[in-house]
Amino acid sequence: MGLFKKKNNQKNEAAAQADPKDEVKSLILEGLNTKLGGTLYDDCIIMPKGFTIDVQIGRLEESEGIQILQAIFIIKHDDFDEPLIEPVDAQGKELKEAADMSVEIFHGGVWHPLDQSMTKKNPQHVSVDFLNQHYDFDMYCQSVVRIGVKDKQPTMLVNYIRSEIPKYLGSKKYYWLRIYLAKYKEKQIIEVRINGSVCVQLAEYFKEYLEKEMDAEETFVSEKQYAIFVQREDDKCPYNKETIMSAVKETISMMENITSREEYIAMSEKLEELTGDKNLAAEIRVFIPEIFAKLTLGYREGDSLFLLEGEGDEQQSIEFKKTQLRSYFYLQQAVLEYLSTRPEQEKVSRIVTNSVAFRELRRAIETGKENGREIKPGDLYVPGTSYKIGHEGYRVW
Repeated sequence: MGLFKKKNNQKNEAAAQADPKDEVKSLILEGLNTKLGGTLYDDCIIMPKGFTIDVQIGRLEESEGIQILQAIFIIKHDDFDEPLIEPVDAQGKELKEAADMSVEIFHGGVWHPLDQSMTKKNPQHVSVDFLNQHYDFDMYCQSVVRIGVKDKQPTMLVNYIRSEIPKYLGSKKYYWLRIYLAKYKEKQIIEVRINGSVCVQLAEYFKEYLEKEMDAEETFVSEKQYAIFVQREDDKCPYNKETIMSAVKETISMMENITSREEYIAMSEKLEELTGDKNLAAEIRVFIPEIFAKLTLGYREGDSLFLLEGEGDEQQSIEFKKTQLRSYFYLQQAVLEYLSTRPEQEKVSRIVTNSVAFRELRRAIETGKENGREIKPGDLYVPGTSYKIGHEGYRVW
């Protein structure tokens, strides 16, 4: 009898020490897998056609007897250049109720259009043309997920930016669009992301809708919609994310120590060796200082890039979007990772001072002083970054 009592005590102690986040993660995975009919393996769901779904618990707390949960769903696929990451807020009187709510929100929001893309159900053609290139995409769009909205017919949010969407799609096999609107009294959130990257100019198209159509005087309301875009052709980009990230990290370590033109030229030659691609090397060399400037100086910047072609009076500026340049957000990710290590200010400044934006910002501040006005970086907005590639045959991937 004593032996059984000891074993029961050990079991109870283990249960008491169990992390509730692990429990709710298991509840989410089991509930979602039951809905999807996949295979649970190594704490993730494996789906047909190469999709895997992982779950992380960002927040779990109790408030006035209610379990408040943030579940982060991470979808990966070999054709994704980056994982699709979807945070979901849910709540319930018990952990299982909160877990079930997160499953329902995820399934109705993200998984529905992904499932449509796998079965090629009801695609809508999207034609993309930029910089003498053409791509055809199929768009799969789900209905709007709404919280707190009453007495109002659902609105297809994607229709507000349908004509703008082709301007944000490039050469990748998959793109995903996430529109999230939230409102409570005077507080408002408008967030539009493509492949996880915030697109500030697209948010402008929803201001009037949020102001006039969403009533939030008495309760919090939100609307969210996902659209998935699948290119009809295979991805033909000659390099991958790993090549870019590795080259960027080594380039930053070289740039932070450059003190002469000769050292800069040597860095440029080394970068071409690392990438094996002159055009990619030029993008990395040009954009690293600009991204450093944007992240450290604090001015506001739009979604655009401006490719300069030609010389002198015949030079022209061709506008396209950052999401259409494959290397851009990998460069930004590498810079963010570098800055998270808290590097010496002198090294960061050495890189930033090579930025065109930095020089323009300094000129604007000095001009303001001459005219008796104090201008702060946060007061300034630029529509995007201008750049020039000196090699013939440059193509944006």
